[in-house]
Formats: sequence, C-alpha cells, structure tokens
Amino acid sequence: MNEDIRGCKPEIHYPCRWQFRLIGEERNAMVAAIGRVVDLAACAIADGNVSTGGRYLSVIVETTVDDEAERLRLYRQFADDPAVKVVL
Repeated sequence: MNEDIRGCKPEIHYPCRWQFRLIGEERNAMVAAIGRVVDLAACAIADGNVSTGGRYLSVIVETTVDDEAERLRLYRQFADDPAVKVVL
C-alpha cells in the first residue's frame, strides 16, 4: 500500500462525544481549567497517566461537540489555559 495519507482528515459525524486529554502538573488546576471552558455537569472527567517522575499527569475530559468549529474552539481554549501544558 503506497497511499499518501498526509493531509487526510478523519470523517467525524457531528454532534458526537469527543475526548480531550489534558496534560499538566496539578489535577485540581486542570479540573478548574476544564470548568472555565465547559460545563462540568455536561462532561465526564477521568484521570489518565502520571509521568515516570510524577511531575506531569493527564486528565481526560469527554464532552459533546456540535461541529468542527466547536471542537477546535474547545481545543484552543484548553491549550490557552496556563494550567494545561499539552492538549491531545
């Protein structure tokens, strides 16, 4: 198979449930960041992994997104929060 898959976008059917994995240093600060972006009652939050040295941890937030614009807006808002180091 010699297909060039660069630039391919996944086909996403909206509205859908979407998970964001937030990586940071303090769980409570990341949960507060999630609350600044989405309604905590309308999402599910789960603990993810902790780094080998214990400095970083991840929190998974799952919420419903209505369209691509909303999904990208939420991504940017999570990424812009100082408590969040990386968003996946």
